[in-house]
Amino acid sequence: MAATSTPGMLMTTINSCLSSSRNRVMTSTANFSAEHKEASWTRLTSSSHISSRQPFFQSFTSGNVKFQKVVTRAVSGAAEYKPLPGLPVDLRGKRAFIAGIADDNGYGWAIAKSLAAAGAEILVGTWVPALNIFESSLRRGKFDESRKLPDGSLMEITKVYPLDAVYDNPEDVPEDVKANKRYAGSSNWTVQEVVESVKQDFGSIDILVHSLANGPEVSKPLLETSRNGYLAAISASSYSFVSLLKHFVPIMNPGGASISLTYIASERIIPGYGGGMSSAKAALESDTQVLAFEAGRKHKIRVNTISAGPLRSRAAKAIGFIDMMIDYSSANAPLQKELSAEEVGNAAAFLASPLASAITGAVVYVDNGLNAMGVGVDSPIFENLDIPKGK
Repeated sequence: MAATSTPGMLMTTINSCLSSSRNRVMTSTANFSAEHKEASWTRLTSSSHISSRQPFFQSFTSGNVKFQKVVTRAVSGAAEYKPLPGLPVDLRGKRAFIAGIADDNGYGWAIAKSLAAAGAEILVGTWVPALNIFESSLRRGKFDESRKLPDGSLMEITKVYPLDAVYDNPEDVPEDVKANKRYAGSSNWTVQEVVESVKQDFGSIDILVHSLANGPEVSKPLLETSRNGYLAAISASSYSFVSLLKHFVPIMNPGGASISLTYIASERIIPGYGGGMSSAKAALESDTQVLAFEAGRKHKIRVNTISAGPLRSRAAKAIGFIDMMIDYSSANAPLQKELSAEEVGNAAAFLASPLASAITGAVVYVDNGLNAMGVGVDSPIFENLDIPKGK
């Protein structure tokens, strides 16, 4: 990297000059400083992907998206840019991999947007059967409105990888899955292969986000859940996080962060949230603590999970009673408002940033405070109590 001048060096230059040439030196110094700032800003916008001029996709081939290899140079020091004022969530020069984005209205998408707004480069892992639709929607501009960041620019996704986190390596994939037409045309989509591809394309990442959950029998009460349905929920919703972190940790930069998403059903009874999903979320939270210790001691990686309130997303609608849960939360939570995906995304950006450098092994509740309640205050039992109600 080319040598740069610091303010201290400039002052030394000025002070060492003869008084008769002071004006000339200060004029040339000011000109150099302006040129230097312009060059630094050019490098910043290039390395941080905050310019809207870079093409969103490089090129497309029939059936699949083919990306030109892009290598982003991480910002290496204070000379590259000036710190933002105050206590900003500043992720410039960081690279994030978000596993589990398949559309533009879930928590994974919101987290990607918040990380991008803070300056991070975004890589995405999308479930293989949903890959073509997701890429097609991006290419056709269907997500352009929801890609808008606070400064008016559009979130850029550097690369989309096919991913099925249920399988660790190619040897684990059953023959019927390999022959499934929904997987035709895609390759290198097991956890091990995706991590190898990311390593080859970019070398390393700083942030890992797990936004994956699936319970094939989620609508069944636990007493009616089959062994296969229960184990499938555990595999897709909790062990997938262990597997992703296990494989990504070797290419994560020290000081990095990993974040998953959980739900209050891990510790409270939520009727209707069945099929072993409550057990899977409990396992995920327990694993968060153990992984925080192991990844922290061995790799200096922080591991946290966000317990998010109900969201009217496409995935949540599969449960069948998401509207009731949102209404219940609005009526009973300390903050009587509907939770937005952006609020969860912003919490994730904070946890991924240096501002949360001492937070690990934590379950962070982003649910308008519903987790703190012991009773539902909308019950007729409490109708004669003077309980404040939102307008």
